[in-house]
Amino acid sequence: MTIDRLGHLGDGIAQCENGPVFVAGMLPGEVVEGDLVGDRLVNPRIITPSPMRIKPPCPHAKSCGGCLMQHASDSYVADWKILIVEGALAGQGLHAPLRPILTSPPRSRRRATFAARRTKGGSMIGFHARGSDALVQIPHCILLHPDLMAALPGLEELVRLGGSRSQELSLMVTRALGGPDVVVTDGKPLDSALRLELARVVEAHAMARLTWNDEIVALRATPIQTLGKAKVAPPAGAFLQATEHGEQALLTTVRDALGPQKKIVDLFAGVGTFALPLAEMAEVHAVEGDAAMMAALDKAARQTEGLRAIKTEVRDLFRRPLEPDEFKSVTGVVIDPPRAGAEAQVARLAQAKVPVIAMVSCNPVTFARDAKVLVQAGYRLEWVQVVDQFRWSSHVELVGRFVK
Repeated sequence: MTIDRLGHLGDGIAQCENGPVFVAGMLPGEVVEGDLVGDRLVNPRIITPSPMRIKPPCPHAKSCGGCLMQHASDSYVADWKILIVEGALAGQGLHAPLRPILTSPPRSRRRATFAARRTKGGSMIGFHARGSDALVQIPHCILLHPDLMAALPGLEELVRLGGSRSQELSLMVTRALGGPDVVVTDGKPLDSALRLELARVVEAHAMARLTWNDEIVALRATPIQTLGKAKVAPPAGAFLQATEHGEQALLTTVRDALGPQKKIVDLFAGVGTFALPLAEMAEVHAVEGDAAMMAALDKAARQTEGLRAIKTEVRDLFRRPLEPDEFKSVTGVVIDPPRAGAEAQVARLAQAKVPVIAMVSCNPVTFARDAKVLVQAGYRLEWVQVVDQFRWSSHVELVGRFVK
């Protein structure tokens, strides 16, 4: 078979009499052979490789399922992600200039969710193989920030103490100023002895905070994140952008999209990724459905000098979006919804006649759907900036500037 194109999840797609056939790890133009099982070609062998194929830079690439696109050149991946965005827009009848992609460098991922298991001789921690429950250790990973890699010995000790040989643990680890911020799920039930041992590991390995099965069991240092001038202590497991580079790329683009403003509404504000830096130039009304994240944002705002007024509001924007009359006197809006987009809120926003909107998205399909609503209401999509902070993956993030 000859690979015609890549799907949105990175699989090569070939055409046969009965429809598309999916082949993992392939690139367009490659001629491959293998065993056809349903709509997938398994055990594929490359007969004619693509000139865009490279040797994966990570030694774990063949076994680990964490990075799907290390076999393709950086330029090819960048072009592919831009095509994904162009295709999503075209599907809604939209077109806009796309700025050159901004890609986070290797060893910059500041957050990862590891799988782990206690073994007879100790513990295993890493990522799953692609499409498998098999656990792959990643001692030489080139995706994660060095601080996360340095945390592995401490994480392994946590697993030895509180893990099970029959059930996997999940460890979400975030790089913070006070040390790694660790959230463990599916660990052993806590008792007094385990609490003491876990606290000892946190101290010995200079972790900032350990949350075990939704309970904070050790807080050695406040897990601080810097957002502009502000320093925020997010609740355990709170959303953050995957890399600092990606966060800055999105923030710079949002600032560019908004231009000078007097009053900004930040929808789906989280812990203040945009609200806090933007408050250095304008009044901000930050709205978010998670009360703990709003509390962290509010506390950071009150403790930071040099910011304009920040009003925080806890509100479920899916069930109770801001109404058009609530945007009176607002000169700019930032909206950064989850992958499902913000259909209800965008419908209200389209009626509000705010002069400029910066829409941030991690899903080109729902971005295009919501963008069409704004365009039909009289907005112009001036440009789109693609940001690739999930390097070597199929994920795409973007910012669009809409002007009334």
